[in-house]
Amino acid sequence: MEALSPTMEEGRLVKWLKAEGDAVKSGDVLAEVETDKAIMELVARGDGVLRKRLLDEGATSPVSTLIAVIAAKDEDISALTAGAPAAAPKAAAPSPQQSAAALSAQQPAAPASTPAAGTPGPTPHAPSPTAATTRQRSSPLARRLAVERGLDLGSIGGSGPGGRIVKRDVESAPGVTAAPAATRAPVRAASGEDFRDVPLTQIRKTIARRLAESIGPVPTFYLTAEFDLERAAEMRSAMAELGDEYKVSFNDIVMKAVATALAQHPECNAHWLGDHMRYFNRVHLGMAVAVEDGLITPVIFDADRKGLRELALEARELAGRARERRLKPEEYTGSTFSVSNLGMFGIDHFTAIINPPEAGILAIGGIEPKPVVFDGNVVVRRRLRVTMSCDHRVIDGATGARFLQTLRRLLELPLLLTY
Repeated sequence: MEALSPTMEEGRLVKWLKAEGDAVKSGDVLAEVETDKAIMELVARGDGVLRKRLLDEGATSPVSTLIAVIAAKDEDISALTAGAPAAAPKAAAPSPQQSAAALSAQQPAAPASTPAAGTPGPTPHAPSPTAATTRQRSSPLARRLAVERGLDLGSIGGSGPGGRIVKRDVESAPGVTAAPAATRAPVRAASGEDFRDVPLTQIRKTIARRLAESIGPVPTFYLTAEFDLERAAEMRSAMAELGDEYKVSFNDIVMKAVATALAQHPECNAHWLGDHMRYFNRVHLGMAVAVEDGLITPVIFDADRKGLRELALEARELAGRARERRLKPEEYTGSTFSVSNLGMFGIDHFTAIINPPEAGILAIGGIEPKPVVFDGNVVVRRRLRVTMSCDHRVIDGATGARFLQTLRRLLELPLLLTY
């Protein structure tokens, strides 16, 4: 089992794409593996025959332990498989011993501290031309949804890059409706049972671990401010009149303002690293995106140096691929500060949990028309509430307040974002 992301400690084998006895070449895709953030392709690191599969589909394995053996056709592999546990039936829940296996090629498996490259290897030799074509032009999530819904991918058109079939293509296929909520969350079983246990996905395990690392050990305080977004709304409407390519969301405007403010306040664009603090000269903005199993934070690198339109296009593209579980590890690691927006769900105010080692995160609420005093008169203006969660080991109260003052100035005078 390779480390397919920098933070991956174990992987769940979603699907084998090679059977025992299949010839494989270095770079062939052997299986689909769910990491802590995405479903990725596990590729062969040597030539030979897939002699033995030691991990069932659906089972979990720590990084750098044996899940299969690639060897010559007549090579003795008994020494490798002697201590390996027998595979359990697919319907049975995997035991810790069965989950403790990982992939071995003719050379040693990659160590856990060395992340594998995010770029998938060449397309594998498949049992049939149809299967090979399907793997070339469909994402792992799309293939999984198609199997669950009994669909033939060959009959579905792809809207992804190069005609690749992605999640939205499967969901919009004729005669298909969105999966009911009962398939995504624990609910009362139809048989009348009082509860239903659902195994943790890799992403949910990671979220739980990261939250435990944050809300307890990190001394957090919160700063809340309310901004006037009337001028930002006017700028957004004026841009939209120029054409679809100029359309931006309020969230795009806020993210651009946050990135610009961070560039002016590097004391907030920082990490706590135990025995020292690291202040960044570049702003890599993480944006929280809700996915089916939890949350992922793709990163807009050098966000402060990008124009509003460029940032908006990149944010939209990253969010789309995040929901399809198609992000590469380098696209969701390396953020220096994060934002989380729940305004689209009707939430006007909330607090977000810091993503260590970052020193802060900004929670963005919804934009609401409110009666306020403006130029001596009571008028209705569009208002936005934000709350900044701060790690007090890095950011003091006055430091965070000055950052929010700059953010206010940028949002209430949005033409400053063009300078």
